[in-house]
Amino acid sequence: MLADQGQDWKENVVSFDTWLKGDLKKTCVFGQLPKFEDGDLVLHQSNAILRHLGRNHGRCGATRIMLADQGQDWKENVVSFDTWLKGDLKKTCVFGQLPKFEDGDLVLHQSNAILRHLGRNHGAYGSNTTEAACIDMMNDGVEDLRLKYGKLIYQEYETGKDAYIKDLPDHLSKFEAVLEKNNTGFLVGDKVSFADYSLFEVLLNHLVLSPTCLDSFPNLKSFVGKMSARPKIKTFLDSDAYKNLPINGNGKQ
Repeated sequence: MLADQGQDWKENVVSFDTWLKGDLKKTCVFGQLPKFEDGDLVLHQSNAILRHLGRNHGRCGATRIMLADQGQDWKENVVSFDTWLKGDLKKTCVFGQLPKFEDGDLVLHQSNAILRHLGRNHGAYGSNTTEAACIDMMNDGVEDLRLKYGKLIYQEYETGKDAYIKDLPDHLSKFEAVLEKNNTGFLVGDKVSFADYSLFEVLLNHLVLSPTCLDSFPNLKSFVGKMSARPKIKTFLDSDAYKNLPINGNGKQ
């Protein structure tokens, strides 16, 4: 697969004697090879490595929810692993990865850029430049939490889940405080923004990971309830199209 994608890689062949020493084995989550490193990301299990290399979903959740709530129709093309491996689609992606969003002649990559575009077009980017700046800030805060969640799911699920859930209140408390201070049910201003959709989607994922994680945060719990009750969001969340989507590419949640 790496060869077909034109990727360079360094392969370290481990001798039997080196493996028997046990030092390398201790760094392997399941005590076995292969071990794959891509920057700071470390993966074990060959199928998990393949999913990482070919993964083409998982970053569009907030976009789907926002489009549904704004009453927009969209066509979603799910790209098969075999199609992606051919490389023709990848060549059309600015950063060599999905999602790829098309709105007329406009083509966008990067999930947060897509959210900002939709926010501008559908009145979900605040009422003035001050609110827009605060919405950007809140969305970046959500992204920080999303990245922590992704690291857990794809790198540390077996060894770090308990610690992650234990530390989760510290992260959630920041958003709880913002909602309490704003006192409108939204992160910024008095109407929904793309940052709200982003936070909502991340919280839904965390409620699967830890169903009681919001019990100590009344504003966040109310926020999820309020967003879930928005008629078009409710219809989308109840649909097979939503229910049949995997939360994460490796099946962990």
